[in-house]
Amino acid sequence: MPSTSNKDFRWLWLGQTVSQLGEQTSLVVLPLFAVLTLDIGAGQLGVLRAVEQAPILLLSLLVGAWVDGWRTRTVMVVADVGRTLVLGVAAVAGSLNWLGLHALFVLVFVAGVLSVFFDVAYQASLVRLVTSDQLVRGNSVLEGSRSAAQIGGPALGGALVTLLSAPVAVASSALFFALSFLSVRRIRRTESVPERSERSPRVGRRIHEGLRFVVGESLLRTVCFAAAAFQFFFAAMMTVYLLFLPRELHLSGTAVGLALAATGPGALVGALLAARLPGRFGCGRVIVVAAALGDGAFACVPALHGSTAMTMAVLLAVNFVFGIAGQLVNVTVMAVRQAVTPDGLQGRAAATITFVGMGLSPLGSLFGGFLAQEWGLQTGLLVSAVGMVLSPVVLALSPLARLGRDLDALVRDRPGAE
Repeated sequence: MPSTSNKDFRWLWLGQTVSQLGEQTSLVVLPLFAVLTLDIGAGQLGVLRAVEQAPILLLSLLVGAWVDGWRTRTVMVVADVGRTLVLGVAAVAGSLNWLGLHALFVLVFVAGVLSVFFDVAYQASLVRLVTSDQLVRGNSVLEGSRSAAQIGGPALGGALVTLLSAPVAVASSALFFALSFLSVRRIRRTESVPERSERSPRVGRRIHEGLRFVVGESLLRTVCFAAAAFQFFFAAMMTVYLLFLPRELHLSGTAVGLALAATGPGALVGALLAARLPGRFGCGRVIVVAAALGDGAFACVPALHGSTAMTMAVLLAVNFVFGIAGQLVNVTVMAVRQAVTPDGLQGRAAATITFVGMGLSPLGSLFGGFLAQEWGLQTGLLVSAVGMVLSPVVLALSPLARLGRDLDALVRDRPGAE
């Protein structure tokens, strides 16, 4: 890879890292700001968090269609500037006691919209900066930094609010996005963007093109089915899991948080392994085995009893293994998706898969609540955990399982390849 590409990738990595750190920090800082400064209740806090996350479901397909027509560097830079301004306004208004709850709803929604733009754009940008044989390693580096941000961001946000003040903590989050802007704008490589005709296709048509491509490509179609099955049962499992730990195992809030936190270090290890294992054993084998290990690990949790040291050790191990396996699957699947997708469809393909996968999460949460209420926590957890295994079964029975170590063939065979 030319030295210019190396430099551009480093700037992308740095920008994405501090952007993710700012995003993860703000997910804690803004709700704490509302609780400490506006004294909102639990119901209002739930609405605030829903407003933060709503853009993912509402706008992913639209953003994917829009991003493919622009240079990803431009989209990321504009998104960073926008989030810096939004959080800067929130910090100033909060320090002057001018920020009400309804205004905060608007600000967090706008920040969420801009985050969707940034996240879709950065996923589409890597394929324009590195060669196909470097996609797995590149995704491993980016996903590793994202995992680190998921671990450190919430802790940093809580510390900032505790040690400083809520408005200053919000301003600190804005600083991360400003640093991301300064990094991403240093990318110098000129991107090849599909030429637009005088009459550009309507957004609906562009979304349809993305959907048609994903449905028509067997590998991506498999990813969608597997992701939908996983997200549905994972949402159900987590709904029961968060009730099972304190009520059945009688774990304290600190112990519950510690068990869940084990996923983060596991994800870091998974990101490191993802840079090597697919090249040694083949992408398909890694995806299937990792999915089976990670999703199947939770099946042993319903057998646990009491808040003993052994119970805690098993929970830590289960979440750690889940973090490793989940990251292996995420990194390798993302590399496959990038390799098989033409440049002009990268954003729409990423957005379509995200939309299909995340779209079933609310239904899965409702299903988990039903299981817990009607069948009990232990049975509900077992049913939802076993249901998660449907995802690796789908993967194992698909052409994705037969993928080898070399992704260059996928690049050569994709539509429009020379």
